Formats: sequence, structure tokens, C-alpha cells
Amino acid sequence: MRDARADDGSEMSEEKVRIRLEPVGADVEVPRGAMLSSVLSTYGIEFPCAGSAACGGCRVRVLAGSLPVTMQDVLVLSAGELAEGWRLACQARAEMPLVLACGQWHMDVLADSATLRPAGKTGLGIAIDLGTTTIAAQMIDLAAGSVLAVETLLNPQAALGSDVMSRIKAVLSGEDLTAVVRSALGQMIAQLAAGREEEIAEVVLVGNTVMHHLFAGLDVEPLSHVPFQSPNLGAQHFRPRDLGWGLPGDCDIRFERCLGSFVGSDILAGVVATGMVHAEGMQALVDLGTNGEIAMGNRKRIVCASTAAGPAFEAGSIRMGMRAATGAIAHVSLDGGKMRCTVIGGVAPLGICGSGLVDAVASGLETGEILPSGRIVNPSRVLPVQDGIVLFQSDIRQLQLAKGAIASGFKLMLQQLGTSAGRLGRIDIAGAFGNYVRIESAIGIGLLEAPERLIHAAGNTALRGAKILLLAAEEPALPVIEHFSLAAEPGFQDEFAECMAFPVPARES
Repeated sequence: MRDARADDGSEMSEEKVRIRLEPVGADVEVPRGAMLSSVLSTYGIEFPCAGSAACGGCRVRVLAGSLPVTMQDVLVLSAGELAEGWRLACQARAEMPLVLACGQWHMDVLADSATLRPAGKTGLGIAIDLGTTTIAAQMIDLAAGSVLAVETLLNPQAALGSDVMSRIKAVLSGEDLTAVVRSALGQMIAQLAAGREEEIAEVVLVGNTVMHHLFAGLDVEPLSHVPFQSPNLGAQHFRPRDLGWGLPGDCDIRFERCLGSFVGSDILAGVVATGMVHAEGMQALVDLGTNGEIAMGNRKRIVCASTAAGPAFEAGSIRMGMRAATGAIAHVSLDGGKMRCTVIGGVAPLGICGSGLVDAVASGLETGEILPSGRIVNPSRVLPVQDGIVLFQSDIRQLQLAKGAIASGFKLMLQQLGTSAGRLGRIDIAGAFGNYVRIESAIGIGLLEAPERLIHAAGNTALRGAKILLLAAEEPALPVIEHFSLAAEPGFQDEFAECMAFPVPARES
């Protein structure tokens, strides 16, 4: 292989290959022969099965250049897809300049810009929401409660799996996901502070239980099997030297405590952010993701639980699914009985994200193309959405499993508290999915059986709650927060099976 030469004529240690990412347009240089998986996760390409070529979630399309077809490509992709230039990024090496269609490259990360009430602190602080998929960090003026700077990032751990169980498996196989996320956060903090590092007095992090354990370097083995109980759920404290961060030596860094096996400090922050901890009446917080979490209660008592919703709300298990990124069908409405779609970025659709999936199924139920049982009426068992993007029968089943898990968990928690959905004061849906999903569509598929007036998109409650905890002069007094194991509840399986069915549309009632 011929060595590349620098501008001054000297030989470089390795030749670089340029890759162009479309449709957004970005260039990245990689060493010739490098695996695409080693660089593309930084740009939002999903590797749901951690690069084992089992799922096809990391598909990229070659627009210029060439990627040889591998045996894994043949096993996962159809002949038509291969002919169109689709390849699995986890199996490909960059041997020549390439132009790739990577629909997931651009992805908005939900942050929170609200100014909050200060509590007498001085200096600067940083609040971080360490999510499984995305990371959002903000620098806060502790005296004023205002946001001074924001940084967002895709979680670099995603190269080893898009869900927490894949990452647990990777760690148990010897991968180091602690160093990679600490390094990424250190770089984010350096960008946030930008010359004001010496003023940073405190850093507060929140995240789910697995993110908590991976950041802190705690043993995740107990979270890999039933009963999924870890002895290390408490708050974790660090100094900058422990993490290799360029902050003052006395800066206090803490990852807030988890509430249960798979209910993390992001939900603790959420119940603080939504005011549930001070509410007289009952409220609910629902965070919809691969691991759906629910909290319900008021200032006297809060019950929380997690339920394995699966990746359907993030379109991870959908044949043509993708994240809410450029090229994703994000919304579907009916116009004269026909589906009309809104695509992120205004480009041709490359796939469908979670909010679009819920809209499309709700529309299919309304037109009668999908039965309440979930069966697609068309004999082909395919539901066309737009421009070659379709939903398969297996996609509908995946959504039924996800919504059944959330709906049954929600009902059982209402029973646990001796109340009903109609008696709740409000229901907040947190996170990116909750921010973009149409409430009427969520009700239409039976995700939440509650009056529409009660349901609100709450945004990034984890980050907002982290800021409240950062600004507080002392740890706020919280009500008793109980972890409720849905799987151990005798009626869970029956309730889950019942909640799998979709509601009968009003026109058929």
C-alpha cells in the first residue's frame, strides 16, 4: 500500500480515506482499511446488535465508490437491497473513497433551556443527562439559575449496542464502556466551560441504572439476569482526578441515586422536574424507550416501575425503522382516507421513526386496514405508508408488545395506588418520543387509556430535574419512593395479554 504524503512531502504513518455522508452532507476521514463501525457510530449510525450482523440496523447505501458484498450481507439483506447498494456498516471496511446514504446522521437531541429558581449558590455548575442514545449537558449560572451553554452528543457506547442489555453483554465480554463515556463527557465539559473551568463548582449527572453503573465503573453482572437487582444503586461521588477531567480539584461530581433495578436517577429527576414530589393530587410520569419507566403518586407517596417495552418506540425492531433523524417519517395523517407523511429534513423518506410508526398504525386502525387484533387486512400482510416505506405484520406485533407492556404496567400501578386514570391530575410523557408523538395517536392505539386533556409532552424531564438538583442548596426532601416489580405481580401476564389488542375505533363502536 502506498503511503500518503503530507503537504510538506513527508510520509504520513497511514493513508486516509474520505467518506461523504448524505443527505445532510458531512465528511469524515478514516485510515484505509478501517471498519466503518469504528467511526460511524459517532455520526448516529445505529449498531443495535453490537456489530454481530444479526439485525441489519446499521444499513448504509453506497452512492459512490464500492463496498464488497460480504456473506453476512447476503444473509441479512435481500437481493434487491444488495443490488441497490445497501450494505451492513458493521461488516464493511473503507478501502476507497465513499459516498454513503446514512439517514441517521443528523439527530436532534432534546435539551431544556428553562431558567430555574436559584437557591443561593455561587459559581458555575454542569447538569448532564446521560442517556442510552443521547447525552445532553448544560452549564448553569448557579447564582442566576440560567443556562449559559449547551452541548449534545450521541452516546459513543452505541457502537457496542443500541440497548442497555447489549452494552451489559459487551462489558461482560471484556469491553470497556466506562472509559469511553468518561472521556466523551470530559470533552463535552471542556467545550462547555471553554476557559472557565476554574469556576465549575459542581457537576450533577442523571441516567438509567445501566448508565449509572457504566459511568461509575460498577459491576453490571447483577443487572444481566433475573431478578435484575444490583446492590449499588446509591449516589456515586467523584473528584475530577478520578475521571481525568480538567476541573478544579475540589469540584464535587455526583451521579444521582437510582430508584430500582431498571429505574434510574433520570426518573428521580423526572419526578422532581414535573412537581410530582410536591403535588397534592396524583400524577404520573411515563418515559417511553426500550426500557419504559413509569412513576405515579404525589407528595406523600410515589410508586415507580420499569417494563421491558422493547425498542419499537424508537423503531429499533421495525424492518424499515430508524431513529428520529433526517429521512425519517415522523408524522402520518389521513387525507381523504390516504396517508400523508411528514419527513424529517424534507427529504425523500428513508424509513420510519417511533412517532411515525404510532401515527401510521393509528391511521391504519381508523381506515380499517389494521384490525383491533393487529392483523393487517391486505393479504400481503403489508401496509404501505409512503414512497416504498411499508409496515410488515411483524412490525405491528412489535408495537403491540411495546404498547401492551406500557399499558398493562400503567393499569397495575393505578390499581396499586387505588385510583384510576381519570382521577389523575396530569400525565407527563417524557423524552424525545413523548415530545413528538401525537397524543391522539397514542390514545388511538391504546398506549395510554386516559382522557386526552390529562396527557402532556414534558420534554427532557431528566435534564430539567438534574438542574433543579444542581441548584438546590441541600438535597430536597422527597416522599417515600417505592420500586414496584411488575413482573412479580400475579396479574401482570393476563393484563399484558389483554393490553396487546388495539382499541376498537370509534367508528366501529
